[in-house]
Amino acid sequence: MKCHSNDTMEEIKFSIQEYLRNHHLELTPDGSFVRWLRENPKHPRNWSVLRKTYDTGLICALDLFITASSTAGAAAAAQAKHEYHLNHTFATFCFVTLFLLGQSIGTIVFPPWSESFGRKKMYLLSSGLSSICCLVIGFSQSLTGAVIMRTLAGLLSAVPSTIVGGSIEDMFNSQARIWVVFFWTVASNIGLIVGPIMSSHVIELLNWRWVFFTYAIIIGGITGLLCLIRESRSSYILTREVDRLRHEIPEVPPALNHDHSPNLQTFVKEALFRPAQLFFQEPIIFTIAMMISVAMSLIYIFTEALQPIYQSMGFSASQASLIFMAIGLGTCVSTFTRILDCYIFNKRRMRGKPIRPEDKLVGLALGAPFLAIGLWWFGWTIPPKTPGPDTPWIVPTISLVLVGYALTEMDTVLYGYISDSYLSYSASATAAVAFLRGMLSGAFPLFTNQMFDGLGANIAVSVLATVATVFCIVPPLFLCYGERIRRRSRFARYSWEIQEEMGKDEYDI
Repeated sequence: MKCHSNDTMEEIKFSIQEYLRNHHLELTPDGSFVRWLRENPKHPRNWSVLRKTYDTGLICALDLFITASSTAGAAAAAQAKHEYHLNHTFATFCFVTLFLLGQSIGTIVFPPWSESFGRKKMYLLSSGLSSICCLVIGFSQSLTGAVIMRTLAGLLSAVPSTIVGGSIEDMFNSQARIWVVFFWTVASNIGLIVGPIMSSHVIELLNWRWVFFTYAIIIGGITGLLCLIRESRSSYILTREVDRLRHEIPEVPPALNHDHSPNLQTFVKEALFRPAQLFFQEPIIFTIAMMISVAMSLIYIFTEALQPIYQSMGFSASQASLIFMAIGLGTCVSTFTRILDCYIFNKRRMRGKPIRPEDKLVGLALGAPFLAIGLWWFGWTIPPKTPGPDTPWIVPTISLVLVGYALTEMDTVLYGYISDSYLSYSASATAAVAFLRGMLSGAFPLFTNQMFDGLGANIAVSVLATVATVFCIVPPLFLCYGERIRRRSRFARYSWEIQEEMGKDEYDI
């Protein structure tokens, strides 16, 4: 590059600034990089409501149906075992456990790479290959082929579950994210419930292979619609935009982009070592991981146990699957808790008080006892030890509404508590929780039938209710001592100091 006088350099810098401003961009204070201007229409947070609604709704739909395909495996396994000459436990392992083991691995593998290659490519890769996997399972006459595809489908299912939250953060500010993240959580949890219902009805009308054909068609359709979404990773968009401008004016500095493709050392440190370190060294992470993993594993336990319980009351298999709708109703009731959260947040802001992570634990304080109450209620209103010989089916079913509400609250609030408490380490902390959740969700169905047959349904549910009752200790501990525990934690203390410096969470590009 030719040498220029100071005046000439200032003129060049000024002309570059004017050029960038015409494209709604600006130089960083040191002049080394290009960054967004606040009002840039290409920044995802400045997109139209219609664009945000389409993109967010579609990726939430993708997560819903891919999640549904995981719980659909139990009903498919119950039929496929006859064709492949398997016992029930091994069939469950092939169609349910392997999917969730693959998902657990995916939660570790994909996050470090998802920031570098853009959101849209990852969604298209996940949905397109997931559709193909379902199609191959439906056509496969070989158990080996079905097992490989089911495991691969589980691995791919980790993509939406790990990056939808990132897409939401890309497009919405902190206030809007309260509701958008809630709708995503509801969609994901409804996916868990839709799986058994859809699979039972498809099997009754056709056969187990059509369960996977159905999901191949649905997810394939979503893949086509995903081609119309926009890339939402702001640093990725900025880099492409600046690279285009640099072709016209080479003197334009590069884009401000902190994303990078991790090398092996970075991958081992951030994706493997740090989640394990947080899990074993952080009491908060360990406790939350255990609570979420056990609580959300209930859905997979119910995919094995719920239908036989209601069939003993005279329901057919497809009718019994509809009982999952009670859990779905409880999931929707969580809307009222989010309204309460907004009321509490606004009240604290009006008083000029900062919002601490512990201020967002109202849902946990309600959800933990409701889960225990719901399970105790359900456990002693089902056969064989019902309160009376004429106890109607609706009595235990109402308790499942409480269970559905509690599961959604625990899922929403505890993941939020991790994000608020650990900030820069939240991705690693969430990976630790997601890994354990996948492992336990895959393991529990393997011994559910033995547990319910050996102990009886009443005692088996009571064991689960006892664990839920122990969880009721956690909300008061977090409310009273959570801040003290965070201050003593090396990871959480660092995040807490950042939070104190930042003050109120505001719009920020």
